[in-house]
Amino acid sequence: MAAAKLITISWVASVFLIFFIKSSNAASYNVITFGAKPDGRTDSTQSFLRAWAVACRSAQASTIVVPKGRYLIKNAVFRGPCKSRITVQISGTIVAPNDYRALGKSDRWILFIKVDRLSIIGGTLDGKGAGFWACRKSGRNCPVGTRSITINSANNVIVGGLTSINSQLSHLVISSCNNVIVRNVKFIAPAESPNTDGIHVESSTGVTITGGTIKTGDDCISIGRGTRNLHMSNIKCGPGHGVSIGSLGKELNEDGVENVTLTNSVFTGSDNGVRIKSWARPSRSFVRNVFFQNIIMRNVKNPIVIDQNYCPNNQGCPNKNSGVKISQVTYWNIQGTSATPKALTFDCSPSNPCRGIKLQDIKLTYKNKAATSTCKNIGGTTSGVIMPRSCL
Repeated sequence: MAAAKLITISWVASVFLIFFIKSSNAASYNVITFGAKPDGRTDSTQSFLRAWAVACRSAQASTIVVPKGRYLIKNAVFRGPCKSRITVQISGTIVAPNDYRALGKSDRWILFIKVDRLSIIGGTLDGKGAGFWACRKSGRNCPVGTRSITINSANNVIVGGLTSINSQLSHLVISSCNNVIVRNVKFIAPAESPNTDGIHVESSTGVTITGGTIKTGDDCISIGRGTRNLHMSNIKCGPGHGVSIGSLGKELNEDGVENVTLTNSVFTGSDNGVRIKSWARPSRSFVRNVFFQNIIMRNVKNPIVIDQNYCPNNQGCPNKNSGVKISQVTYWNIQGTSATPKALTFDCSPSNPCRGIKLQDIKLTYKNKAATSTCKNIGGTTSGVIMPRSCL
């Protein structure tokens, strides 16, 4: 584990060094030169796409410059492959239309697809999600909603210093990618905004997320099927639903999740802290080699959770057991306060019990008193001080 972390850190440092050395030699394309208007009212979608097309064709490393101002963008697909490295340097704010219906039936607002050696640096995205949330709350016939920025089928990507506010759905989705760095981001939406996950990762390998402040109405970070070698550190989460692996196991033949670490992070007022959840239905999926270390919980409702009986509205899974196999999960040096009496909940599958669960140096209290823990269908070990008393 230590060697893997050292390799990850070295790779991160190398990528950023290359970025800063080469940036001075890059060709520069200002979106205003291509017709973009920084007034927040004029549709600048085609201007951005024209700048992208020129940069993508360039044999020389390129920088697309978005100066200060507000730029109205509708659905935009920035497609590769491109001939060389591209940096999108944002100093201004990119805004979605005020009318959520202007984005149509698409589930993506801004999409980067099949692009290698991409950097997205700085700036703000304003998803203008309030109208869409109100539509959903009213029960009217609404569009599916959009994710603010999606990176799909890309390799060697950096997202640094980006702020995203009021996304209709997820702020950032990383799907089918390799070697992605997300650093010093800030993703914010109201606590009651539905499905506004901060970062969602799926079917990707070698993702590093460090230094993020995430305050949303859903998971701060959600980890979907096919995620491997994910390292998260220095995350400030809350409000929101915590850091969640899953939900997994909705389908029978579903890829699993392995080699995930979360370290040196703080949860404040979130519904959950660190959570693993799977559907209560047959599946060949799995979760293994997960490491949660040096975490502070501040008034978190469910600081540590494994829930293998996830079944919204009791549809499609009543009286069934989860087939997801959960093993080798370590909780080390997790301290703070629970907002409910139950600080540890391990509700594992009767047919596939959790195995190799390790608790070390856990101290979680409820109103200055010892909290409680519950265990079902779980095997593991404890060491050090464990509070509440271990049920393993």
